[in-house]
Amino acid sequence: MSFFSEFKEFAVKGNVVDLAVGVIIGGAFGKIVDSIVKDLIMPVVGRIIGGLDFSSHFIALADPPSGYTGAMTAEALSKAGVPVLAYGSFLTVLINFIILAFIIFMMVRAINKLRREPAPVPEQAPATPEDVLLLREIRDALRK
Repeated sequence: MSFFSEFKEFAVKGNVVDLAVGVIIGGAFGKIVDSIVKDLIMPVVGRIIGGLDFSSHFIALADPPSGYTGAMTAEALSKAGVPVLAYGSFLTVLINFIILAFIIFMMVRAINKLRREPAPVPEQAPATPEDVLLLREIRDALRK
């Protein structure tokens, strides 16, 4: 088998195609979750906590260069060469991950419920034929 035909066989296998589709959909789904966290959840969390915006929280690990007149944001300081510990950005990513993991858990749980076969209904014993019932009555009468 030539190298190219072996590669073609590998590339068109169902598992590889399914993986590629999963990665593409996962990337798009990640963007949706990023937007949900950034645009919907974090403003509410920040409002509840007292107006905090996690993305603006950082610690500059060095002083800005002399003569620096730019903005004092994590991004601007980082571009200016100042090492920045951006813990607010990390918190945002962490919350994003927790929400994504929860959503995936709920989806897998729902899919597993759909896959499960319903519990078998216990079958009722077939009705006893009349001749057997009659023989039992005779037996019980003879025992008396």
